[in-house]
Amino acid sequence: MSETVPGVINAEAEKDQILKAYRALLRALKPTLGKGDKDMIRLAFDMALEAHKDMRRKTGEPYILHPLAVALICAEEIGLGPLAIVCALLHDTVEDTYMTLEDIRSSFGEKAATIVDGLTKISGVFDKGTSLQAENFRKMLLTLSDDIRVILIKLADRLHNMRTLDSMQREKQLKIASETAYLYAPLAHRLGLYAFKTELEDLSMRYTEPEVYQDITNRLTQTKRERTRFINEFTVPIKEELTKQGFSFEVKGRSKSIHSIWNKMKRQGVTFDEIYDLFAIRIIIDAPEDVEKAMCWKAYSIITDYYHPNPDRLRDWISTPKATGYESLHTTVMGPSGKWVEVQIRSRRMDESGEKGYAAHWKYKESAAETALDEWIQKIRELLESPETNALDFIDDFKLNLFADEIFVFTPTGDMKSLPSQATALDFAFEIHTDLGSKCIGAKVNHKLVPLSHKLRSGDQVEILTSNKQTPKEDWLKYVVTAKAKSKIKGALKEEKKTVAEDGKEILERKFKHLKIQFNNDNLNELLAYYKIPNTLELYYRIAKGVIDIQDLRDFANEKGSIKMKTPQRIEPHSLEQIVKNVRGSSDMLVLGENMEKIDYKLSPCCNPIPGDDVFGFITINEGIKIHRVNCPNAIQLMSNYAYRIVKAKWTNQQQIAFLAGVRMTGIDEVGVVNKISKVISSELKVNMRSISIESNDGIFEGTIMLFVHDTHHLDKLLKKLKEIHGILTVSRIDGGRSADLN
Repeated sequence: MSETVPGVINAEAEKDQILKAYRALLRALKPTLGKGDKDMIRLAFDMALEAHKDMRRKTGEPYILHPLAVALICAEEIGLGPLAIVCALLHDTVEDTYMTLEDIRSSFGEKAATIVDGLTKISGVFDKGTSLQAENFRKMLLTLSDDIRVILIKLADRLHNMRTLDSMQREKQLKIASETAYLYAPLAHRLGLYAFKTELEDLSMRYTEPEVYQDITNRLTQTKRERTRFINEFTVPIKEELTKQGFSFEVKGRSKSIHSIWNKMKRQGVTFDEIYDLFAIRIIIDAPEDVEKAMCWKAYSIITDYYHPNPDRLRDWISTPKATGYESLHTTVMGPSGKWVEVQIRSRRMDESGEKGYAAHWKYKESAAETALDEWIQKIRELLESPETNALDFIDDFKLNLFADEIFVFTPTGDMKSLPSQATALDFAFEIHTDLGSKCIGAKVNHKLVPLSHKLRSGDQVEILTSNKQTPKEDWLKYVVTAKAKSKIKGALKEEKKTVAEDGKEILERKFKHLKIQFNNDNLNELLAYYKIPNTLELYYRIAKGVIDIQDLRDFANEKGSIKMKTPQRIEPHSLEQIVKNVRGSSDMLVLGENMEKIDYKLSPCCNPIPGDDVFGFITINEGIKIHRVNCPNAIQLMSNYAYRIVKAKWTNQQQIAFLAGVRMTGIDEVGVVNKISKVISSELKVNMRSISIESNDGIFEGTIMLFVHDTHHLDKLLKKLKEIHGILTVSRIDGGRSADLN
């Protein structure tokens, strides 16, 4: 969004800046421009320039520089053609200016109007509990299934916004960064845009975990010279041998991304210095498509003649490409000075597809990427056709099914099927055919009998067992993860519900007739409001099942066939909108430690925030405001989907109140170690422990301590003291891992 920034504006300098950006765009497009394309792009630029002429970005620069930057990313970094560039230049016009879709349709045609519509956010009023972000994401995906350029332009738009996020307020930075990490980075990954995915993740982390981000950045800078020297030493013999054997190739060395280093540190509980594969070597071979696979394996053979491979770390995505179409051979070998090095081997075609994802498949028609893209879009269509109306459920299904790691399983005849990891035998049955899923009673996995809920693993061969008497059950929803299976089960249950509801309707009609009450909408709405039921189908169903007993309608007054409640309806608790309004009305910032009696807030158990932590408030429906740490495991999801329920929060000067925090430790199990730990905690720092649990295994112990501290400074001091104890290997704060309660 834009705003006008006061101050002196140098119109000439800005004009030069805009023209410079426009010329850079034309240069990037030069190879793809056909007859008339330049005129079409010029028209789009002129229209966007006119529409945005009085608008400025938060940075203070003319707004037109944003669509120009997005268009340049589309041209240079994704490789999109002229029509996509037109849409990138106009992507904000319908949403933010007087321009309409009709204007775009009449100037550039139906396709351009469809793409811009897919990029235009929904505005308007939504029901309580819906998420505007989720609705917009779903709208964008509806258009994606017609034209993939919608999502590619949206990713370019998001990347430019993330690159210029510094000018935003902290609250807005957190919301946009969280949404990026939660939805857009995985989407870029799924589309094979690995450079986009890496940059989006790193930029998100820069705002959600600023201290960690800065620390890893500094360490990478400090070790850069040493890494470059090591890479050169490692690649010299390989380059010589590849040249000797007649290969035409290129060797690149690159560091792991900041985000993936941090992930690894968290996942494995190690420090930066303990991560062995901080970088990867990529060998790109120039080879004709019909022999590229054989040449990649030949290069692998040469590398492993010089360096010992780790047998557990060989990944062959050439024989079986990833669902994104990604093809490469990965191995980890022991390099000089005892360091593990990841080596990626691929052809030039594979590398281009790997860098530009599905955008590259237009260049290499009928590639693995194109087939995988069609299958993926088909899965999105199935997801969008699901009877579920809740956009947030849709987002959860979407993330689970379309961003998940894959497993490959086989039918009894040897056909290979791709499913998300954690998929069950029942998922597999629905993947093959709805009828097979609906009648499934079990399966044989690798010739052994297993239940419906059995989780499959890559390489399993699965035979589905059926019975004509079987029908889908409510419990089945717990056994499946794929959107297709969930949607078909819900559809079948709904049909069954309709049949049962017919009986309930008859029961209610008879009761109304007996009491001389008219069977009309007004009377039915009175019942729905009284029982707090969303629709008549549910009302009839509950009546048929005996959940609602309508034998007597004493709570209603019957006047000439119309019913009304005798007593006023119970007073509902404040609506969510009212709570948000009250909190936001009182102040922009929630100050913790004061106004306890005025505003009801609780410290969330999923991350146990303590004074000194960077925190935010999340407005729940039933439990007032819950305080979460900004780096809480659930923060990204909450900020991404429920930004309107987030309030800024900070700690005031607390009196000496004790807050519960957890510490995890590992060390060498020696006599008196527990005594030393408890001595540091209780005597030196006057901290009260609530519990301590230590498990020893083969001379190494792991311990968890729950204790009461005053703030982060107090906790950091304690962690430092514990690290100084002889024999202690690691000490870290427990971040928590429970899911957030939205109610």
